[in-house]
Amino acid sequence: MAKRSLVSVVDDDESVRESLPDLLREFGYEAEAFSSAEEFLASQYTRRTRCLILDVAMPGMSGPDLQRDLVLRGQKIPVIFITAQADETIRLRMLQQGAVECLFKPFSDTALLEALNAAIRVN
Repeated sequence: MAKRSLVSVVDDDESVRESLPDLLREFGYEAEAFSSAEEFLASQYTRRTRCLILDVAMPGMSGPDLQRDLVLRGQKIPVIFITAQADETIRLRMLQQGAVECLFKPFSDTALLEALNAAIRVN
């Protein structure tokens, strides 16, 4: 069941948008990548997404802003935040706001897979 779940990646970093979907597909998931929260919201994939991998800090709408917007819309998509800021207070805040996990870049394939498995179980 989880093996064909759609995981959407929202990150303003092009290298992340190019590499992460390939890794997700290797894990057996469908994957789509978006350069901004606004692009994701305007897409046809919001209802099909079973897990969101969100950058915390992006121009325009941030990852936490997108998470709040989705909750207000009644879409409770499990979120894994990723961030280049290795700050434990950011991680704790994201977890307190309902994230499944918050990973510091660069993160290991194993850490991502564990977070994905937890997120898909939640959903």
